[in-house]
Amino acid sequence: MERPSATRPLTAIASLRQLLDSLSREQHRNQELLSSLGFALRSFTNLGRFLELVPLVASRLVEAEGAVLVTLHPDGRLWREQLHANPADPAAAELLRQLASLSDEQLLQASGEEAVAQLLDRVVRRQLAERPLFATSVVARSRVRGRLYVVGPRSGLSWSDTHRRHVQLVADLAGVAIESEQLLQEARRHERVERQLSTGAEIQSQLLPDHCPVIEGVDLAARCRPAFQVGGDYYDFIPTRPQLLGRRREQGRWALVIGDVMGKGVPAGLLMSLLRGMLRAEVLSGLPPDRILHDLNQLAQEDLAQSHRFVTLFYSDYDPRTRLLRYANAAHNPPLIWRRLRNAVERLDAPGLLIGLQPEAQYGCEQIVLDPGDVLLCYTDGVTEASGLNGERFDEQRLLQALQAACRSGVGAQAILDQLFARLDRFVGPDRPLDDDASMVVLQVRDEVMLPPLSRLPS
Repeated sequence: MERPSATRPLTAIASLRQLLDSLSREQHRNQELLSSLGFALRSFTNLGRFLELVPLVASRLVEAEGAVLVTLHPDGRLWREQLHANPADPAAAELLRQLASLSDEQLLQASGEEAVAQLLDRVVRRQLAERPLFATSVVARSRVRGRLYVVGPRSGLSWSDTHRRHVQLVADLAGVAIESEQLLQEARRHERVERQLSTGAEIQSQLLPDHCPVIEGVDLAARCRPAFQVGGDYYDFIPTRPQLLGRRREQGRWALVIGDVMGKGVPAGLLMSLLRGMLRAEVLSGLPPDRILHDLNQLAQEDLAQSHRFVTLFYSDYDPRTRLLRYANAAHNPPLIWRRLRNAVERLDAPGLLIGLQPEAQYGCEQIVLDPGDVLLCYTDGVTEASGLNGERFDEQRLLQALQAACRSGVGAQAILDQLFARLDRFVGPDRPLDDDASMVVLQVRDEVMLPPLSRLPS
């Protein structure tokens, strides 16, 4: 009678061992599946290939018949290229077809992420009839980017907390993959934009003078510092009689221009390039500054109206034979002129509206004779409106004081320009970018004798 009683405990122990072995194998299998999916996530180069694995792994983790992954674009539209199902499920193909037939309007009209999830759930449940179903959301960047469905057999499937955690983990990995792909695409877009900006900056740098021209009796220096790679500031030196060469050109009349397209970046840079071409054509007419601005305003009306932008522009022409500077101003920052004999700074201004504001705008024309040693400073509002560490603006008064100090030192135009930018940089603070494009042009009259009239010069 001892054998049966001894056999029963041995059988129970064997059964327990078999159960433990089975659980251990299942656990090991699940770990391997999740590890394989994690490895695929770390090394994937194709989002579609990775998402194909998601329903397959999810169904095997819980020993279900199949699984379906539905993904959405960031704007809420159905991502039809990324609908995936376990191919072993015979109903998968028809379900994917039903999901793909959902219109974007239906999804976009659903109010909120919960409503979108309910809409998708209804389509899936309608197709799968009475089969047991577990669904969870795929989340990326705190936004629902899809749904993962795991489908059991008609006989039923025991959903444990472990099963739910495993499926949720797979859905989370899918969300990480979608987010990674989105970040990668954004990085690529940024790279393309950077390349375009670099190209735009290169083109713009070629449009701005790469060096100051040689003009008899004056010393010139200029610099543009854009807030971005491409800016809306503009300055130029244009011979009013470009056919002149050599000394005759140096002694001829020159147009000195500085302007600012409202705004920054590529749009402002493109408009600046457009206006440069228009202005250079107008200068060839030989008209006085007020007529030049009037005609330029007429020509640019349509282009500026379409872009909803305006332009400030200071236009002047300088005759080195007489040292006469004629100028007109389209609401630009009035240039400053340091008078050496009086050791005082004056503002050069003339009445006029923004370029592009009114079709029939009128502009005043003023003139001034420069004396030897005088210094003319033209600048854009990015200089005076630059903000310091305390939030204050650099303003015109600080620029005036900096100009006086630089001019009194008795240095040339380039050194004056360098001192002005150095003073601006100290005010803004080290390694702090400017809020707006900043440009300055310095013209210094040399101590030289008056030139004879251009007509008397030999050819």
